[in-house]
Amino acid sequence: MEEEIKGYTIQEAIAEARRCLNCPKPMCRTGCPIENDIPAFNHAVSLGNFGEARSIIAQRSNLPAICGRVCPHENQCEGHCVLSKAGKGIKIGMIERFIADFDTEMNLNREKKIEKIGGKVAVIGSGPAGLTVAGDLARKGYEVVVYEGESEPGGVLLYGIPEFRLPKDVVRNTTKKIADLGVQFVTNTMVGVDITLDELFANGFDAVFIGTGTALSKDLDIPGKELKGIIQSNYLLRMVRLYQDGNVEKSEVPIDEGDEVIVIGAGNVAMDACRTAIRMKAKKVTVAYRKTVEFMKAAKAEYDGALSDGVDFKWEHAPIEYVGENGVVTGLKCQTPNGEVILPANKILIAIGSRPAARIISTTEGIDADEGGFVVTKQKPYGMTTKRGVFAGGDVVHKPATVVLAMREAKKVAVGISEFLEAKKLLGE
Repeated sequence: MEEEIKGYTIQEAIAEARRCLNCPKPMCRTGCPIENDIPAFNHAVSLGNFGEARSIIAQRSNLPAICGRVCPHENQCEGHCVLSKAGKGIKIGMIERFIADFDTEMNLNREKKIEKIGGKVAVIGSGPAGLTVAGDLARKGYEVVVYEGESEPGGVLLYGIPEFRLPKDVVRNTTKKIADLGVQFVTNTMVGVDITLDELFANGFDAVFIGTGTALSKDLDIPGKELKGIIQSNYLLRMVRLYQDGNVEKSEVPIDEGDEVIVIGAGNVAMDACRTAIRMKAKKVTVAYRKTVEFMKAAKAEYDGALSDGVDFKWEHAPIEYVGENGVVTGLKCQTPNGEVILPANKILIAIGSRPAARIISTTEGIDADEGGFVVTKQKPYGMTTKRGVFAGGDVVHKPATVVLAMREAKKVAVGISEFLEAKKLLGE
């Protein structure tokens, strides 16, 4: 699957950056959850100073190549641009992506050697939150080790977002840049199974950050859920990635050519799932959502992409029963404003949200979680759990959100971890 949207050429990036008005009160920056200095990097690009533009972004973001591709820009930076009211908003995401890609291609990344200041941090999970904390703390001079359960780092960025939206090479280039800061990655290691939190502390870590996201998909508890052919969307996305990497056979991918597929839900995962099913050559793909289009949680760009792919949307279709024959699903019964209908399908993908796994909490005493399994954290030091020295951030705390929102919280937690480590030094611990 090739990347769907092509990046800017040098000429296109400069021309677009030159349209920036360099507002005295930049609303684009207000709209960015991590407050990227957008006018400054636009100005640098407009002058052809791509290295300077990269340095400006690096002050706020460790993941520009990723944010430039998957952020819901129309709701954030671009949606707040003063020119967007006239439909002529600056394509900030495309410029950010250009800067990051140019940096990778030309190997501009020449960070000064970072002086170690003492303090060792374990980061659990290498998704957006984990990578952000690891990069921020490494830049401050702390020793950082990231533990990842999969065979390579990237988390949801690698296994949960399809290739046509976020190519795996972009994720790998990003994790390599974070490794270049001195961060060590330990893969194929599931904390809570292969090693416990207490063992990490016994091994000399001063603090631990939990950035494991929401690994468990929510089920739809309606009659017929035991039928064959009902699949979690996250499982499809993961198996497609593994198939593309040559790690599993095509037969392991749960969507086959000619399938008739229904996706339940209307968030970004639902859009990724329905568009992936199309690319796996499903004959027909339908999205069923219980509310109207106004309540859709997916980014408009992802919805538009699904429409252009030929996905059919059924609004105000609330699932009430999986229908089947001989133990195999044949359709989805829905309640609509006009009564009950059955949508035919031989595969149904569920994309109605996710929740954290309890592996770490269940193997460590003293970490509180709420009734949904989300980790409870403090304001001071920011992000610390109810267990001293253990911090958490991203989706495992704040429920599933966008990449950049996970990054925003992770940046604040990185500051909290730094404050905790410095306090430990002062106390001589």
